[in-house]
Amino acid sequence: MSQTLFDKIWNAHVVHQEKDGPAIIYIDRQMLHEVTSPQAFTNLRKKNLQVRKPEKNTATFDHSSPTLPELYGKKGADSIATKQLNTLVENCQEFGITCYDWNTEKQGVVHVIAPELGLTQPGMTIVCGDSHTSTHGAFGALAFGIGTSEVEHVLATQCLLQFKPKTMLIKVNGEIQKGITAKDIILAIIREIGFDGGTGYVIEYTGSAIKNLSMEGRMTLCNMTIEAGARAGMIATDETTFEYLKNKEFAPKALEWEKSLKYWKTLKSDKNAKFDKTIEIDISDLEPMVTWGTNPSMGIKISGNIPYLKNFETENEKLATKKALEYMGLKEGQKMEGQKIDVVFIGSCTNGRIEDLRSASQIVKGHKKADHVRALVVPGSRQVEKQAIAEGLDKIFIQAGFEWRRPGCSMCLAMNGDMLEPGQYCASTSNRNFEGRQGPKGRTFLMSPIMAAAAGIEGRIVDVRKYL
Repeated sequence: MSQTLFDKIWNAHVVHQEKDGPAIIYIDRQMLHEVTSPQAFTNLRKKNLQVRKPEKNTATFDHSSPTLPELYGKKGADSIATKQLNTLVENCQEFGITCYDWNTEKQGVVHVIAPELGLTQPGMTIVCGDSHTSTHGAFGALAFGIGTSEVEHVLATQCLLQFKPKTMLIKVNGEIQKGITAKDIILAIIREIGFDGGTGYVIEYTGSAIKNLSMEGRMTLCNMTIEAGARAGMIATDETTFEYLKNKEFAPKALEWEKSLKYWKTLKSDKNAKFDKTIEIDISDLEPMVTWGTNPSMGIKISGNIPYLKNFETENEKLATKKALEYMGLKEGQKMEGQKIDVVFIGSCTNGRIEDLRSASQIVKGHKKADHVRALVVPGSRQVEKQAIAEGLDKIFIQAGFEWRRPGCSMCLAMNGDMLEPGQYCASTSNRNFEGRQGPKGRTFLMSPIMAAAAGIEGRIVDVRKYL
């Protein structure tokens, strides 16, 4: 019987299935960080339980890790952050789990370090107490975020109770034009299907445009799948996947590599596999995207205008739009091109990889940021930071007036001292533009790294294609 990529991985991991109930599925890898793990470890102690497979769990500092050079490696941005970071180290030491803290060269944002170390591999089930775990689906894996009680369950059993989701296929065809990135593609998809369009589904992305994306681009795409309400995003394996993983520290070696490769090549949906829903999107005329509202589906092409309330069909849509515009201080029908910004943030698990920093640096090179703009560049990991410095990217940003920071989640969620002042506008490469996401009453415009870099130079939202 023909199977989807999702079906192949799900079926291979079902330990037990009750009729009309959830399945018990085996988890190959759990990633941990300082925010969602403390209570899970506390509950293990209360129940006198051990971690079933410590080697299948890996921890890192990211959410609360300060990015200011003077704080990095010493303490968190405040007492709560410091306690969270110290507690993670103590918990991992007690239960025998590897923790990448400041004393290692492997620390970084959880969804950046796992792929770059080869901890993420095709065919795996991967979980983390973080919604953007969907990132790892770019490798032909089934990866999704879980809650604290589920983190505890995986620690104790290396298994998880899950109801089987439905499947959606999104075919993305068309040639990727100059100035268009994976960030633009996923923002266009979310605008198309809505912030809840993927609810109840695991989405598999296919098509010529997806095939032509780098692994970094594929990770960006899967990372933001959760912003359409989906459980996970997935992309079938191919030579791009295998080339990325080759020689990674924890990837299989020698004979094990050949054995793994044989299996990994089967990780694609069969020709006649049936999906519960199929959507086709052509990106041939896609322009750089930017959000104007308070969820990622509220986006437009750079040449477009904010929609008018009268164009929405339901009262709920009109009310949500009105509320978003009031919060953002914008008007219906307004063009986003030319909109003033105060802050630029380049980083996060969505766009903090070396490819993102390279592309942004090429826009910035030879320019200076606008005087009124504060601009932060935050590498996604120590490895990304080291590579960027070796290539001289840090100097390009610093010479342009951008702040070069240490690795961490930073202004993506404003948990670590990096945040907007009330009312400030931010050109951000992160994944969410919710109210207060980057700081109380802060206002976020989501866009690609090259768009954010161009906005930093001019102090306003511009079409980056004029820089290319």
